[in-house]
Amino acid sequence: LPTIQTMVGLRIKQLRAEKGMSQEAFAYGIGMARTYFAEVETGKRNVSIKNLNRIVDGLGVSFKDFFDSEFFDNVAH
Repeated sequence: LPTIQTMVGLRIKQLRAEKGMSQEAFAYGIGMARTYFAEVETGKRNVSIKNLNRIVDGLGVSFKDFFDSEFFDNVAH
């Protein structure tokens, strides 16, 4: 199974793509370094809850909607 970091990153990427924004434009828009954001999106960095909140707010979704995705259906409980 992919790691939770990878799944969170894929979900961020999916929602960002739906908004039609580049990594750079999105990261700039939420006041986050593009390099940091890129590492979160690719699952290479463990994002903090505080930064995940900034990202989710920037995506315009709730935490419930963010995590209500097929990406998280196989997460071990």
